[in-house]
Amino acid sequence: MRPILELGADRLGLRADKLDPYGHDKAKVALEHVTALSENEDGRLILVTAITPTSAGEGKTTTAIGLGDALNSVGKKTMICLREPSVGPCLGSKGGATGGGYSQVVPMEDINLHFTGDLHAIGAANNLLAAAIDNHLYWGNSLGIDVQSISWRRVVDMNDRALRNLTLRCGDALKGSSRDDGFDITAASEVMAIFCLADDLNDLDRRLGRIVVGYTHERQPVTACDLGVAGAMTVLLRDAIKPNLVQTLENNPVFVHGGPFANIAHGCNSVLATKTALKLADYVVTEAGFGADLGAEKFIDIKCRKSGLKLDCAVLVVTARALKMHGGVDRPEIGTEDLEALRVGTTNLVGHIENLHGLGVPVVVAVNRFGVDTPAEHELIKELAAEHGVQAVICDNWARGGVGAEELAEMVVTAIDNGTGGFRLLYPDDMPLIEKVRTIAQNIYRASDVAADEKVRDRFAEFEGIGAANYPVCIAKTQYSFSAYPALKGMPEGHVLPIREVQLAGGAEFVVVKCGEIMTMPGLPRVPAANAIHIDENSQIAGLF
Repeated sequence: MRPILELGADRLGLRADKLDPYGHDKAKVALEHVTALSENEDGRLILVTAITPTSAGEGKTTTAIGLGDALNSVGKKTMICLREPSVGPCLGSKGGATGGGYSQVVPMEDINLHFTGDLHAIGAANNLLAAAIDNHLYWGNSLGIDVQSISWRRVVDMNDRALRNLTLRCGDALKGSSRDDGFDITAASEVMAIFCLADDLNDLDRRLGRIVVGYTHERQPVTACDLGVAGAMTVLLRDAIKPNLVQTLENNPVFVHGGPFANIAHGCNSVLATKTALKLADYVVTEAGFGADLGAEKFIDIKCRKSGLKLDCAVLVVTARALKMHGGVDRPEIGTEDLEALRVGTTNLVGHIENLHGLGVPVVVAVNRFGVDTPAEHELIKELAAEHGVQAVICDNWARGGVGAEELAEMVVTAIDNGTGGFRLLYPDDMPLIEKVRTIAQNIYRASDVAADEKVRDRFAEFEGIGAANYPVCIAKTQYSFSAYPALKGMPEGHVLPIREVQLAGGAEFVVVKCGEIMTMPGLPRVPAANAIHIDENSQIAGLF
């Protein structure tokens, strides 16, 4: 690794006084310098997304890093913007989020663990608000909060299923109350979503104040501003909101900043980091969580809508192994050539291509190569992609670094240069909330309709009546299928999207629509990854991937 102050100066023109170093290899960009960059011309924005994920893994982050390295190696000044990993999944079963092989962001151990403390600050801000709610109830509840309506939960950055549902007792037997509560993981907090959508500290403060924690008995929303703690929450996040600068193995600059869950929130790194990168580089490579039906749709309809960002190209990551699983092959058999299953599974790839083209986004398919792949499988993917007007390129950056993705880089630049500038949002702001859900369900998920009972419809009407009518919707559903049913692989059509619950994210300024059972506090597997993590004889961290 190059010293981070040296890298910032040489590659980005950031003088040492514009960076706040966290040791020798991490730094935050001073907010005053972020503001000073506003007159710079914006670079071109590239989103790396993927087909519907499988247990075989697709390598989206690895591809994003490889593409960024490759663009730099072919002479394009490029920055990469990634999400911050959550500690809990790193110690559970998901592992880290810094790429793999020769396409990694470093220092890997720091980024996957405590990094610069951003997630801890977000957790502290979230839990301050939770404490303020119970303190307000303890001292008489002058706001008249209906205790049964409180929806704000505590968070911790650890997989701990025992904390999912709790009963709280505030005060003693004479002066106190009990209520149901629980913990989510920090990445699922609305504070994280707000953090990643805020333009600056003032916008952060405004958004935090608009968080709805519950309702009065007259069904009026109660906010963090009403409880008087929005300012203190902003103070706790004052340093965290500065973008984090690190580097790839090839010494190319990367912002790693913010990381909301992709199935409960919008699953993208911070707007502030993305906009800053666009002022510092000619090309910016970023990613969104899970498949394009969740990640790319939310990137476009929430992040781009709220920030004014425009997408110039999407890279759709696939693997032959995952396509065969979508074609009905069981996990133990995915290393065996099966062209018919691959052909069937490619319907999933085609669905994502059509969705992105429908939003005016040029698409390039990146085939993340595995050692068990065969030339015939690669050729079939290329042929099927070409039938839908898209080029597919085999990427070998895991094994070879940036040079293994140079063909992808050239294709992306060509796609951007040949783009028509037709990028658009899926639905207008003034469409009724339930119609926004129906539009996503029918146009992105290929559903025939949505199912919503009277209670859900009443909640939509209530949100529209208190100023949320123009908000985008953030659909929370399984990542393993276009539908709400994980077992439906490939490209299912004609299913119905069931709306189980809706919740107002007043600070993030979107409406969360829960479809099916969504986990906001993961648990640890039978054998957690933490069991293999230790300090070796050289005092280095071992076993963390």
